[in-house]
Amino acid sequence: MNEQVHSIDYGYASPVAQRNKVLRNTSWMLALSLLPTVLGAWVGVATGITRGLTGGFGLIVFLGGAFGFMFAIEKTKNSATGVPVLLAFTFFMGLMLSRLIAMVLGFKNGPSLIMTAFGGTAGVFFVMASLATVIKRDLSGMGKWLFVGALAIMIGGIINVFVGSTVGMMVISMMAIGIFSAYMLFDLKQIIDGGETNYISATLALYLDLFNVFQSLLMLLGVMGGDRD
Repeated sequence: MNEQVHSIDYGYASPVAQRNKVLRNTSWMLALSLLPTVLGAWVGVATGITRGLTGGFGLIVFLGGAFGFMFAIEKTKNSATGVPVLLAFTFFMGLMLSRLIAMVLGFKNGPSLIMTAFGGTAGVFFVMASLATVIKRDLSGMGKWLFVGALAIMIGGIINVFVGSTVGMMVISMMAIGIFSAYMLFDLKQIIDGGETNYISATLALYLDLFNVFQSLLMLLGVMGGDRD
């Protein structure tokens, strides 16, 4: 009887019902966001529109576009505009991913490498989702450490764009897989515990986790397992 309730539309919903609603909407939105990503990647590979986005110029386009979209998503997340802005962002990210996909498709075993990266990412998500449901302790303290790790990866990635080190890229990719897998657990736990109440923000966070894990896995597989014969 003393359970806190939140007013929703025409009635009341308990915190548990609210969390379930956010989790359900996030799941649907995350699945939907993959469609523009695939479309963007296909457009990029088919047209070669991102072929010239190399070096510093490509970095500026990617960072400018990504942070611009994320700012717009944050501003519109509580309105009906938030969903199309989020989907436009996922299309942009697919477009940016197309250069890597085109490179991997240049290998004889390219399609199998892409499917392996996809399967690996799905496996990581399944494991993190399972852990998020069984771990009872509060993981909110992880946030600041994960942010520092993600910032280090971003800075290292920017430096490596100009250095062009294959070893450096592999190290950064392995770090990204670890950091963003942990971020996935953190973000899922935030939703389950009621720390995130906006499904657009929740979808954005999980999408970025999945995108970075997939991209890093694909990069590693391309470098270590690409067959040019």
